[in-house]
Amino acid sequence: MAKQSTPQFLVHHALRIKGFATTETLSEISTLDLGTVQSNLEHLQSHELALFREARSLWQLTPAGKQAHREALQEDVGSSSESLAGGYEPFLALNDGFKELCGEWQLRDGQPNDHSDSSYDKSVVAKLSALHAKTQPIVVGFGEILNRMAQYSPRLAAAYTKVEQGEQKMFTGVMCNSFHDIWMELHEDLILSQGIDRQAEGSF
Repeated sequence: MAKQSTPQFLVHHALRIKGFATTETLSEISTLDLGTVQSNLEHLQSHELALFREARSLWQLTPAGKQAHREALQEDVGSSSESLAGGYEPFLALNDGFKELCGEWQLRDGQPNDHSDSSYDKSVVAKLSALHAKTQPIVVGFGEILNRMAQYSPRLAAAYTKVEQGEQKMFTGVMCNSFHDIWMELHEDLILSQGIDRQAEGSF
C-alpha cells in the first residue's frame, strides 16, 4: 500500500517543489481543497516557515521553512527512497528524450518555431505521444510507493491531451500546468524524495 502523507506535509512539500506558488497551484499539486491549503499555509506562516507576497499573491518558504521541510521529508519518505530508485533510472533516460523534444518544439532549424508548419508540429507531438506512453507506467509506479506522487500520472495525461488537441502552450508553456511544468515538478519531487544532489547528477 502506498505511503500516505499528512495534509500539512503535502502543502509544505508542494511549496518546496514550486518555490513560489499561488494557493490554487498548491491545491492542484497537493490534491487538497483550497480551504485546507490556506489553513496549512497560514500555519506555516505563523511559525515563520512561509511568506506571502501580496503583490503577486504568491507564497514561498523562508530559509527556516526549507530546513523544516528537509526534516519533515525524511519522515514522510522513510524507507521508500530505495523503492523509488527502481523507476528513477528509466525516468532519467526518458528525461533526456523529453529535453530533446522540448527543443524540437521550441526551435526549428535553429530558429524559434512559429508553429506555422502543422506537419512539423504533428511529428513532434507524435514523439511526445510515444514518450508519454513509456512514461505512464513508471509514473504510476511512483504513486504506488508514495501516494502523494499519484497525482502526476493524471495531470501529465491531461496536459498531453491538451497538446494533442492543439493547445500549443501546453507542451512547454510556463506556469500553466503544461506537460513541461508537471514533468519538472515530478523530477524535482523525485530528486528531493531521494536526497539526490541535482548538480552532482547533472540532470536538468
